[in-house]
Amino acid sequence: MGHSLLCLLGLFLLSTVIHGNTEELGVKPTLTADRLTIPAGGSVTLTCDVKHSADFEYEWFREPSLNTEKTAVVGESKRELVTSEGGIYNCRGRIKGTNSITVESDPVIIQETGHGVNITVTADSTTIPAGGSVTLTCDVKHSADLKYEWVRETSSAVKSTETVGSDKVIKISKGGKYQCRGWRTDITSLIAQSDPVIIQETVSNRIDVTLQHSWSQIFTGETITLRCEIQGGEGKVWKYEWTAPNTNSPPTSSEYRISRVSLSHSGDYRCRGSSDYLLTGWSDAFRLTVSYKPKAKLRADNTTVPVGGSVTLTCSVNPSSSSSGWKYYWYRDDTTVDVVSPSNGQISVSLEGLYRCRGGRGNPVYYTEDSQEVQINTTVTVSGADSSSSPVWLIVRLVCGVSLIIILLLLLYRCRRTNSAANEQTLNQDEDQQQVYSSLLHGDRCVYETVRRCENTENDYYFRSSRR
Repeated sequence: MGHSLLCLLGLFLLSTVIHGNTEELGVKPTLTADRLTIPAGGSVTLTCDVKHSADFEYEWFREPSLNTEKTAVVGESKRELVTSEGGIYNCRGRIKGTNSITVESDPVIIQETGHGVNITVTADSTTIPAGGSVTLTCDVKHSADLKYEWVRETSSAVKSTETVGSDKVIKISKGGKYQCRGWRTDITSLIAQSDPVIIQETVSNRIDVTLQHSWSQIFTGETITLRCEIQGGEGKVWKYEWTAPNTNSPPTSSEYRISRVSLSHSGDYRCRGSSDYLLTGWSDAFRLTVSYKPKAKLRADNTTVPVGGSVTLTCSVNPSSSSSGWKYYWYRDDTTVDVVSPSNGQISVSLEGLYRCRGGRGNPVYYTEDSQEVQINTTVTVSGADSSSSPVWLIVRLVCGVSLIIILLLLLYRCRRTNSAANEQTLNQDEDQQQVYSSLLHGDRCVYETVRRCENTENDYYFRSSRR
């Protein structure tokens, strides 16, 4: 047992001495070439780029032919490699003086000229229908004894590839970027590869166009946003395509924003999405109808404010349902300041003035035309009275009324007594005169002599006076 442990420990130490403690940085370099085909008698320059602040030296690898072992390019440690040999190249970086290395770059295929072989790929369709397939053909322009290799790029983001076939004609059911490579069987070297062809796979995800707002009727001048929603498309980066009226440059994002819509924006809107090499179908049409700018309508339950009371004003915009999103703004007289904060369409007012209203909704706020104006008047009240219907005021009124009635009754009573006394005096005078007249008519001498004596006495008085 002890001997076995010693052997294992010895192997571990030997491995550490030979390979060292290699640390992978998790950084992937980018490999580029100034050209992919080596001209006759020329060369190609490859560049290995590492996005890192450390000082790197570089390792280069080349796979010269099909199914051969990848070997290191001896004596090359610079960032750039100049080569005149075809093959599949990779690179990686190593921090100088350490065992810290990056992962290997994606491969770059370099072709040699002079073989007289030209390869192209043809596809019966560039879109795979949902649940269907597409046929690809590797077409060789000049006769050659070749082996075929089909390579598919599965993701444009990470540039991952896989081999998917070795026949001249293949049938595929997955989207991707496909290339066909030709290998000479006699020398097992890569002599040509086709340009890539992109095949998109149709997925069955449901896709819908929706209006961001809760209201469906849109008016000229509003700002609206349409959204393209892909069901079950979470976790993927989608690029969007729109068909719409009155536009030459629809957006490529999930939102279609239109500022100040006009009547010409009315029509059908559709969208679809693509992610890497996946493609959805077109959504059903969303019909957008744009109407002329509406005018608010103002109604008052009364145009005169009762003493101590108020009147109710109602502002509405057609349609006026709760889902239409309208808030209402109120104004009095010719001021531009809101009388009250935005309301749900009704306010109670007790001040006299000329009132109007309008509706507003959305962000930024879209306003309707102003309503017609309504004049509200107030009732004039007696100064000092708090309320015409208060108990104190009712008692005062009652006392005043009773007092007035008593005064009127007293006046009527006095008037009637005065009239009665006057009538009685007149009756007595009539009786005395009747007696005098009766005496004269019957020759009452006493009366006659009395009158005469009075006349003589008066004459004597005047006579004496005249003699003096």
